[in-house]
Amino acid sequence: MNLILLGPPAAGKGTQAQWILRDFDVVHVSTGDMLRKAIADGTELGKLAKPLLDAGKLVPDEIVNGIIQEWLKAADPGKGIVFDGFPRTVAQAKALDEMMAAVGRRIDAVLSIQVTEATVVERIGGRWSCPKDGAVYHATNRPPRETGKCDRCGEALIQRDDDKPEKIVERYRQYLEKTMPLADYYASKGCLLTLDGTRDAQVVYDELTAALKAI
Repeated sequence: MNLILLGPPAAGKGTQAQWILRDFDVVHVSTGDMLRKAIADGTELGKLAKPLLDAGKLVPDEIVNGIIQEWLKAADPGKGIVFDGFPRTVAQAKALDEMMAAVGRRIDAVLSIQVTEATVVERIGGRWSCPKDGAVYHATNRPPRETGKCDRCGEALIQRDDDKPEKIVERYRQYLEKTMPLADYYASKGCLLTLDGTRDAQVVYDELTAALKAI
């Protein structure tokens, strides 16, 4: 079974991916991990990607697609795949279809975990961390014992710039603009499953697994 996980930041994709790996015979494919491995292994594509990543630039599709194509050729044909973070655009989705077909595979289901802008802001905007020991807290889900201070060392907690509400809203809207067209693309192929990610993670997973077992 070959799957794609879609969803904005804080939709719960990471949790769902870990549970899918636990219960199904699949491997998790993260383009970020692939790029880092290609760079560490010194492949030709890795050498092209390294200076771009070092400079904080986006790696172009042709390099990312090439790395995924190399991985697919060497992948265990007996195991399914969960793609996380790829594809991000319809152009990448079409390229993935071609790469999968070349190795005798296809995408069986696309799991689109949807959450509202307000939910994303609440989940991410409530995060605070300790600059000294890296401990992470959440204003409602995991508050520190003393407001604004780390439980471990007493250091004043800080909020990452990316976790501030205005930045979160911008990231969410960019997701809607750039990635949501993928939902229409996969819906037209009849393989899109839309899940309400504002619910408890276990409820989402129970619905997800029921749908997968029916494929």
